[in-house]
Amino acid sequence: MNDIAAFDIETFCARYGIGRSKTYLEINAGRLKAVKVGRRVLIRYADAEEWLASLTPVTKTYAA
Repeated sequence: MNDIAAFDIETFCARYGIGRSKTYLEINAGRLKAVKVGRRVLIRYADAEEWLASLTPVTKTYAA
């Protein structure tokens, strides 16, 4: 069990390795759930893990 209940945007981005713009795109598309607390946007740990599990796995990689 994780003791972190929710991430702010900066912490979420650092932990999951994506940028702020992509994070907000995922929220606005409805794929990543977020909540507002005052002016802050928070992403619950369970919602972050659900989002991560919903991503399409990579089956092939191509060298450039």
